[in-house]
Amino acid sequence: MKRLPSFLTNRIVQHVFFWLAHLVFYAVLYGSFAENYRQTFFEEIIYLPGKIAFTYFTMYYLMPRFLLPSRYGVFALWFLVASFIAGIFQRYIAYNIHYPLYYPEYLRDPFFYFPKVVKMFVAIYPVTFTAATIKLLKYWYTNQKAQQVLKEEKLQAELKFLKTQIHPHFLFNTLNNLYALTLKKSDRAPDMVLKLSELINYMLYECTSNEVPLSKEIKFILNYIDIEKMRYGDKLDVDVRITGEANDRKIAPLILLPFVENCFKHGASEALQQSWVKVSIDAQPHVTLIKVENNKTNGNGHARKEGIGIQNVKRRLDLLYPEQYELKIMNGEETFLVVLTINQTEAA
Repeated sequence: MKRLPSFLTNRIVQHVFFWLAHLVFYAVLYGSFAENYRQTFFEEIIYLPGKIAFTYFTMYYLMPRFLLPSRYGVFALWFLVASFIAGIFQRYIAYNIHYPLYYPEYLRDPFFYFPKVVKMFVAIYPVTFTAATIKLLKYWYTNQKAQQVLKEEKLQAELKFLKTQIHPHFLFNTLNNLYALTLKKSDRAPDMVLKLSELINYMLYECTSNEVPLSKEIKFILNYIDIEKMRYGDKLDVDVRITGEANDRKIAPLILLPFVENCFKHGASEALQQSWVKVSIDAQPHVTLIKVENNKTNGNGHARKEGIGIQNVKRRLDLLYPEQYELKIMNGEETFLVVLTINQTEAA
C-alpha cells in the first residue's frame, strides 16, 4: 500500500483542502440553479470566515472541554450562545456586504430580526457538523489505538511478571535437588551445577521473546530431566519421545517446565519405590501435542493442589494462545496426566 505524499499529511494542508472543497462544492451547487457561479462564489467567500470561526470554536474549545468529558448540558448552552453570536456576525456580513450588492430589498428588515439571525447560524451547521464528525471519528480512532497499545503493554507486563515468578520457583526446586546431592557428597553434584548453569543461561538470555524454537525448549527440558535423574538415580525411569518437526516449530518459552517439574515434585519425590515419568512431544502440522505423565503413590493425588507453576502456565496460555489451546489435567488413582494441545495455524 502506497503512502500519501508528505504534504497531504500536513494538518494545515488538510484543513485548507477541506475548506476549499466546501467552498467549491456549495458555490457550484447553488450557482447551478441560476447559472450564476460568480455571485455564488462571492457569497460563499464572504460568509466563509464566520463558518470557519464557529466551526473551530466548536471543535477545539467546546468539544474537548464539555462534549468529550460528557458535560452535555454546559456544551449545549455554550453551543447555543456561540450559534447566536455567529448568527449576528453573519447577519452583519449580509446586511453590509451581501444585501447591498445583490438584494437591497432585504434591507427593509431590521438588523436584529430574530428569524433572519436564526437562519444565518443554522446555515453554518452543515459544515460544522461535518467537521465535528471527522474530528470525533479521529478522536475515536486515536483513543482505540491508544487503548490497544495500553492493553498490549499491560499484557507484556503481566507476561514478564509471570516469567519472573517461574524463575525463582524453578531455581528453588533445583537448588533443593543440588542441596540433596551435596548432603550425600555425590560425585554428580558438579555435573548438576554445570547443567544448572546451562538452564539459567537459557532462562536469562534466550527467553526474552514470546516464542522460541521448540527444539530449544525440548533441550532445556532434557537438561532439567538430567538434573532430576542425577538426584534419583535408578529409582527413576524417564521416557521422553519427540516426534514431528520440532525444528520448524516455535512455542512460548518455559511453557512446558511447570508440567515436567510437577511430575518430579509430586511423583518421584513422593514415590516410595520405583517411579516413572513419561514426556511426549509431537509437532504435528499446525498442532503441537504435549503429554506429561507420572505415577504416584496411592492416595496422594486426591489432596494434590496446583502450585504457582501450574497456575502461572495456565494464565500464560490464556494470554499467549487465546482460544488456541486445550489443557486437560487428569488426576487418577495411580497416575497424573497432563495433555496440552496448542493449535498453530502456521508452522513457525
